[in-house]
Amino acid sequence: MKEIVIAADLGGTNLRMAAIDCKGHILHQIKRETPHAERADEIVAALVESAEICRSKVKNEGEIIAISAAVPSGVDYRNGIVVKAPNIPCLDGFRLAAALKNKLNLPVILENDANAAAVGENWTGASKGFQDSIMLTMGTGVGSGIIIDGKILRGIDGMAGEIGHVCIEPSGNPCGCGSRGCVEQYTSATAIVRQTKELESRYRKSPLKNNSRLTSADIYDAGKSGDELALEVFRRMGFYLGIAIGGLVNTFNPEVIVLGGGAAAGWDLFMPHTRNQIAKCAFQKSVERAQIVPAMLGDDAGILGAAKLCFVESRTTAKGVAFN
Repeated sequence: MKEIVIAADLGGTNLRMAAIDCKGHILHQIKRETPHAERADEIVAALVESAEICRSKVKNEGEIIAISAAVPSGVDYRNGIVVKAPNIPCLDGFRLAAALKNKLNLPVILENDANAAAVGENWTGASKGFQDSIMLTMGTGVGSGIIIDGKILRGIDGMAGEIGHVCIEPSGNPCGCGSRGCVEQYTSATAIVRQTKELESRYRKSPLKNNSRLTSADIYDAGKSGDELALEVFRRMGFYLGIAIGGLVNTFNPEVIVLGGGAAAGWDLFMPHTRNQIAKCAFQKSVERAQIVPAMLGDDAGILGAAKLCFVESRTTAKGVAFN
């Protein structure tokens, strides 16, 4: 019988759970709202219930060997501990891997969600076949994962790769992390909306003015139609993204950089400015080497990456011994 992993992608808004085989095929998948919980055991209960549903759906298709959870948090990978989850604060400092193992009687791996997405794209998506890759997910914030020599770069405390919180404008907009001028303040979907509202008084004829429900998709559509306000916002996004990527190219010399998340949908509006700035910031040979490509897997990247980590771990761990 084939090996199957139950993989979760726990977001601040939605919880996705899937049963995935060793070839990256999603055998069954469910999606539900993440509980607005004040206690960690409520989150655990939602994860366990979802995992049991997936397990029951594939019980005749193979052997469930482990469960893996991708969480929006810094992660102590070795001990299965959530370090700090801004969108799910009840999990801060919580031993989530141990709790899931106790409830499901399965080995457990816990990973940061952006790292998991990077692994997913590297397994079956846009960076497949590359040993050195970086992924940026530009959504509400900017998440990131760095893969060097085929392995996730986690750092000594599991906090490596927080590219969204690298400062690119020292006197810039305050960030929720406590710093100013971080990458995510200029390149996330949230930043696109904020900057549009900040600049709208300069563009009196823009259809984007005075829209209280404005989204990054609205701004992209306006830019495609030639709206000058939208084009200026995406120019700024491209400029700052180019500074960030130029630094990554010089630091890591990657083969490929994958861009995902909602803001990446504006690719054709910001990418010319991004490439122009990268060329100014980075070594020419490294720039010529690094491909910049759009993500392929969408919302499935995290669960696929979480599953892949389990399959990799199972090759080096005795069967029946918990990963965490």
